[in-house]
Amino acid sequence: MVKKKVFKMPKNVKITGRTSSVTNSFINGIIPCIKPTQEEINECLSILELDADNLTCAYCGDKSSEWDHFRPIVKDKRPTGYVSEIANLVPSCGKCNQSKSGSNWKIWMLSEAAESPKSRKIHDLENRIKRLEEFEQWKPVLKVDFESTIGPELWQEYWAVHEKIHALMREAQLVQNKLSEVVNISMMG
Repeated sequence: MVKKKVFKMPKNVKITGRTSSVTNSFINGIIPCIKPTQEEINECLSILELDADNLTCAYCGDKSSEWDHFRPIVKDKRPTGYVSEIANLVPSCGKCNQSKSGSNWKIWMLSEAAESPKSRKIHDLENRIKRLEEFEQWKPVLKVDFESTIGPELWQEYWAVHEKIHALMREAQLVQNKLSEVVNISMMG
């Protein structure tokens, strides 16, 4: 007998549920990406005590699948000024990267947040924190004041376009709600 609980219906998608993706695209589109030198990569991995041939998550030790922005590049739907560079990126697994999100790394690691290293009872947590503290002090981190660099007029224009897109998404959501209602009624009759 097959149990009903093994089957999961997909969740209905809301257009307004994607506004953070739009915001992230607006921010990631202007964030500089600075390629590291081989020496910087070697030094980073040495500080974190990681093996380039078997890269693991700096936070928990699981297999690394991505690089996490150690200091968040987005806060309150605006860029923090931090950029994508070796001094602001650490190898991470998807669980840790998603769970940490824009949190301070140390507060998150020691929290009971879902999938945090503490909540997952990672055995060498203190040692990982010590290495990440060393990484944090390793070298100066680049930070850009985007509004000053770009100029207030162009900066405001950029975020006005962002708001127009969000307003259109809200409008589209209202239409989607009506469409869904019509489709659901027609399916029942």
